[in-house]
Amino acid sequence: MAVKVRVLKESAPGERRVAATPETVKKLLARGAAVEIESGAGLAAGFVDQAYVDAGGSLVDAGAGDDADVIVCVQAPQAARLQQLKTGATLVGMLNPDADDGRAQAMQSRQLAVFPLEKLPRTTRAQAMDVLSSQAGMAGYKAVLIAAQLAPRFFPMLTTAAGTIRPSRVLIVGAGVAGLQAIATSKRLGAQVEGFDVRPETREQIESLGGKFLDLGVSAAGEGGYARQLTEEERAEQQARLAEHLKSVDVIVCTAAVPGRPAPKIISRAMVEGMKPGSVIVDLAAETGGNCELTEPGQTIDHKGVVVSGPLNLASMGAVHASEMYARNVLNFVSLFINDGQLAFDWDDELLARTRWPQPPSSA
Repeated sequence: MAVKVRVLKESAPGERRVAATPETVKKLLARGAAVEIESGAGLAAGFVDQAYVDAGGSLVDAGAGDDADVIVCVQAPQAARLQQLKTGATLVGMLNPDADDGRAQAMQSRQLAVFPLEKLPRTTRAQAMDVLSSQAGMAGYKAVLIAAQLAPRFFPMLTTAAGTIRPSRVLIVGAGVAGLQAIATSKRLGAQVEGFDVRPETREQIESLGGKFLDLGVSAAGEGGYARQLTEEERAEQQARLAEHLKSVDVIVCTAAVPGRPAPKIISRAMVEGMKPGSVIVDLAAETGGNCELTEPGQTIDHKGVVVSGPLNLASMGAVHASEMYARNVLNFVSLFINDGQLAFDWDDELLARTRWPQPPSSA
């Protein structure tokens, strides 16, 4: 019997993405799988039920118990939903199992093979499965659009009959995937753009997108493409130089984050209070605590004339393209163990072995 894959309808508040599109359903079928889609799963992302049927999938009631061998989702289902899954089934998605004890216990009690895609190794081979990167690109794009909407000024330089309007000075904090997309988007909108990152190797990437690299004289190059933690002395020097620079900035978009850890605090209350009234901060890192000390996740506040916004789940705001990218990531990952209609896990494959949760105890 062919392996059965079910695409869940997301239940998290505000989540509009879906883990499979009609395009990826066709490709799963080509690998010999039978694919079930919960009714309405793709509607918020622009994919109607009939499109999945036309692709060869079958519709099932959302939220019902099932006997699927593989379940794909965007965010982790609630514990009660997990208890309805087939014992020993495989669950793939951005699951963050360690963040909720109830969900973790449900996953273990059902003996699920759990693959949290946010734990995928950041290697060249894994790029086609890298959900953090694909979703960060959309988040960086949307963060700049939010900033442009909140800002009480134009982004581009304009020459009008009433005089010349200077371009906004935009600073992007963090030059990962989200930050680079934010730089590119700000540049397209005509702003004068700077990029700041404690990793000096990002200079070339920032400049290739038309931004200016903000060099504060502090390097924190670390392993795996992430920044190391700064020493107290380095942090104090960085903060002093950044505070002075922010006095002339109109818009800040914060994107600095390290998976699995709280977002580094980069912009202090004192820095915000030193900025010009009418300035805007959009903190994409709000979900993990924010890069700005004043960020309130999910809220937009005004602090002494400076607007600080902490939007959540930005990738979901671009649900169509975010879902298309995410669904391809999921397809590429499950293709590691679905072939000819059968499940086959190769635990010598580091992408499977290192993404699996919980990690088996070391044999050493």
